[in-house]
Amino acid sequence: MNFLYAFLIGGLICIPAQILIDLTKITPARILVLYVVFGVLLGALGFYSPLFEFAGSGASVPLIGFGAAIAKGTREAIDSFGAIGILKGPFTAASAGCSASLLLGFFFSLFFKSKPKRA
Repeated sequence: MNFLYAFLIGGLICIPAQILIDLTKITPARILVLYVVFGVLLGALGFYSPLFEFAGSGASVPLIGFGAAIAKGTREAIDSFGAIGILKGPFTAASAGCSASLLLGFFFSLFFKSKPKRA
């Protein structure tokens, strides 16, 4: 059942993004930012943890999980370091994801050539 819940919740999270891509002129980059901000809000308000406990990877793999990790890291850093945690927490929490995306993006750019999107 865990796999089914992960699949269903992950799919439900991705449906609004696909609708925005298909029906509006909002760029995918802006939709990604919207999802990260939404994840930060869910994490800051305490709604993300129950969703993650229910759906597991279905909630953590999409960008909402990245935003929630940033919110959690900020909250923990503020508790540990005070106001400087506002600056330190997000970078500490997101460092692995950012490093992986930068390195993988670099390596893929060596082997593949990007093509412009046709309008």
